[in-house]
Amino acid sequence: MQKNDYSLLATPLRSSGRIYKEKTSKFRTHYQRDRDRIIHSTAFRRLKHKTQVFVNTSSDHFRTRITHSMEVSQIARTLGKIFKLNEDLCETLSLAHDLGHPPFGHAGEKALDTCMKNFGGFDHNIQTLRIVTILEKKYYKFNGLNLTLETLDGLIKHNGPILNKDKYENILGKNIFKNKINYIKSPSLEAQLSSISDDIAYNSHDLEDGLNAGFFSLNELKNIPFISGIVKTHLKKLKKNNKDLIYRQVTRDLINKLVSDVIRTTSLNIKREKIKSIKNVYKTKIKLVTFSNEMRLFDKEIKLFLNKKMYNNPVVLNKTKQGSIIISSLFKKIREKPSKFIKINELKMFTIERRICDFISGMTDRYAINLYKSL
Repeated sequence: MQKNDYSLLATPLRSSGRIYKEKTSKFRTHYQRDRDRIIHSTAFRRLKHKTQVFVNTSSDHFRTRITHSMEVSQIARTLGKIFKLNEDLCETLSLAHDLGHPPFGHAGEKALDTCMKNFGGFDHNIQTLRIVTILEKKYYKFNGLNLTLETLDGLIKHNGPILNKDKYENILGKNIFKNKINYIKSPSLEAQLSSISDDIAYNSHDLEDGLNAGFFSLNELKNIPFISGIVKTHLKKLKKNNKDLIYRQVTRDLINKLVSDVIRTTSLNIKREKIKSIKNVYKTKIKLVTFSNEMRLFDKEIKLFLNKKMYNNPVVLNKTKQGSIIISSLFKKIREKPSKFIKINELKMFTIERRICDFISGMTDRYAINLYKSL
């Protein structure tokens, strides 16, 4: 896309900079370099063996953190192109948004947060920032990936402006962004698109994985008003087609409806709020990229359905419970003799507990399981 093809609401092609100055590339934009740094990072590669819903050892066909991140990226790029935004930034934020997830999904996050209760807690969104600013080591002159300020801003505000930055600074360190990030300014449209693409991806794809796992049937989905029409249409074709194909068609139609709703609602929001430039985006006090009221109700319904039928299914709960036990045990064991597992002389500005937390949160499911068995 050429510069003239971008909307006035888009994040400019030329970045306002990085924390540490670097020469620009002759071949790639600022955000293409950010994207490539994410893809080539150790943390990104590890996502292929980290739980989305099903523990990674359960099956080769269920989604993992890396496939989820790629699917979020595809949806965000599509939306970015429609609104003539910075597609490379949409892609970068989407690929990076789950870098900080520990093994065993949200159960693992809860267990690690409990372990860190007296040491500042654990939050996977903040851990993503630790990874890209501190923990990845690929350059002589600085720690982290030295991403653009626009990418950092989007990652910080994945869920909106930060009104209390103390928790961030307690975990990341004081003024790690060198006063170059405004925590309370509204996020870019690219960041907002990445966030809602995350919702679209995990709602629709968790449904597909749940169907494939046999946790619920298409008939049960008929009771959810928004999706009932889609399901009834495809149930008529069940006798002539493979069930897996039907599941995928339902997922495709669901994503299309969700994306169409975001396009329509966001366009209305931008018009109603008289957003004419990126400065207007930053100054507005409301989210511009949203679902319609009708779709928000569906979003709640589908989350309740998935919570009951999938996330709290005994099979999933048993696996995630084991994961929680593994993380709690590892934290306790490593804390007894940390020098055996982590480099004591590195990152001395942080507590031993924080560095143990970094070590555990970076593990894949299978690495954590194997280490637990060996202790």
